[in-house]
Parts: sequence; structure tokens; C-alpha cells
Amino acid sequence: MKTLSNSSWRLMQPSFFLIGIPGLEESQHWIALPLCVLYLLALLGNVTILFTIWTDPSLQQPMYLFLAMLSGIDLVLASSTAPKTLAVLLVHAHEVGYTACLVQMFFIHAFSSMESGVLVAMALDRYVAICHPLHHSTILHPRVIGRIGMAVLVRGMLLLLPFPILLRRLVFCQATVIGHAYCEHMAVVKLACSESTVNRAYGLAVALLVVGLDVLAIGVSYALILRAVLKVPGGEARLKAFSTCGSHICVILVFYVPGMFSFLTHRFGQQVPHHVHVLLATLYLLVPPALNPLVYGVKTQQIRQRVLRVFDI
Repeated sequence: MKTLSNSSWRLMQPSFFLIGIPGLEESQHWIALPLCVLYLLALLGNVTILFTIWTDPSLQQPMYLFLAMLSGIDLVLASSTAPKTLAVLLVHAHEVGYTACLVQMFFIHAFSSMESGVLVAMALDRYVAICHPLHHSTILHPRVIGRIGMAVLVRGMLLLLPFPILLRRLVFCQATVIGHAYCEHMAVVKLACSESTVNRAYGLAVALLVVGLDVLAIGVSYALILRAVLKVPGGEARLKAFSTCGSHICVILVFYVPGMFSFLTHRFGQQVPHHVHVLLATLYLLVPPALNPLVYGVKTQQIRQRVLRVFDI
């Protein structure tokens, strides 16, 4: 059996060099400081949310169970991105192994897909709570919520598993310098010197499928909510109904708006400076995990009161 030489093996499985923030190498340590703060906020906030929901039986309701899923996903998403990014920016640990790069890329994209799926589930919860309040607990009982959570998990895994598999087909025989702060799918694909049309097409199809269908589902849910709320007599009752959706709408905007901008500029925004794109792509993965606990902690009275009791504030 013919064996591969060390040089041939390295051509097939190179290590990659992460630049960080291209064009801002001299000030990267300053950029790392707010990113570090965002990561610490994400860790503290989401662990607090999970602990609060886990220890308070009164919070074992659909809205809070979905929030616990969101916090768990945010913890994985932030932890898949921040440690390596901060290592690159602070201590110049630029090199990342081939397998480690593929693993990071899979976790980032898979859990981004899962977060989008949980936001759809939370929109469904708000629709049932407002449009069918008397049947809320029977429609969204714990078994149904568990199935929804499993469906979100399986969808994210199955859709994104081909990413690293397809990347293993590619040959990296030239520069393996990634102009990014982490292993982003298209940034890695662009380095290949073999045919990568399938990778590009599949990446675009997954992005359009996940974001397109999820945004459509959320839009339909809120259209039905709006129609139901407008039928409610009295301005105070309408305001109360809308206020129950406020935190979820904020989380949706924080997640989708930067994500869509990053996606579009990566493929079609050649006029956007590369360092701007990299910064936005990095913030897109750290800002939602940091802000989501703050949004729900401020907007949700039960969680706010529980957290204040835990910390004796």
C-alpha cells in the first residue's frame, strides 16, 4: 500500500494562519478588550439565566424553557468564537490546526442555525400565548417543547455536517492565510486551489434556506399576532399584549440584522472594507449572546426578581 509523504499530507491537511482584523494589526489588542467584555457578559448572563430557570419551579413554562435553550446555545456559540479570537488578538496565537478549524467552523455555523430555530419556536410560543391563551399550556406542554428542541438540534447538525465533509475534498496548495479572526466557512473555501463550486453553492443554499424559512415563519407568526391584538378592545390591553413580545422582537433584530449584513457583504459587498466586515462578523457572534440575557432580564419581571433575590440586591 502506497503511503503519503509528509509534504503530501500537509498539502491535504494544512494548518491555517488567522490574521485577526486585517489592516488593524497594530491596534488589535485594544479591539480585544471590548470583545473580552462581551464574552464575559455572555458567560455571566447566560449562566445566570440557566441557573435561575433551573432552580425556580415557577419558571418551568414554555417561554422560559425556550429561553433556557437560547442561553445554552449562546454559551456554545460565544465559547466557540471568543477564546481563539482573543488568543489571536492578544497573544498572537495565529496558527490553528486543520481539524480544529473545521470543528470551530462547524460549531459556529451549526449553533447559529440552532439559535435561529429557537427564535422561531419563541415566536410560535408568543403566537399561542396571545392568540390561544386558554390552550397555551396544553398546546405547548413539556413533551412538545422537548420535541421542538430536538428538531432544532437535529436540523442544525444535519444541515451543517456537510460543511466540514465537503471541505475535506478540497486541496489547499497555496496560501493558507485566513483574513479573519476565526474559521469562517467562506473564508476557508476561498483558499482552496481545487474546484469549490459545490461548497459555495451548498453554503449559499443553507444560508438562504435557514434564514429565509425562519424569517418567514417569524413574520407569519407576528402578522397573526398583530391581527389578533388589533381586534382587542382598549389601548391598555393592546399595549400589554404587545409588551409580551417586546423582548423577543429585540432579540430577533439583534440576531438577524447584523447577520444578514455580514452575509451580504461577504458575498456581494466588495466595496465594504475587509476589516469592517471581519469586525461585524465577529460582533455578530458575540453581541447577541451578551445582550440576550440583559434584554430578557430587564423585560421579564419574574427573571429580574429571581436574579435580585439570588444576589440579595
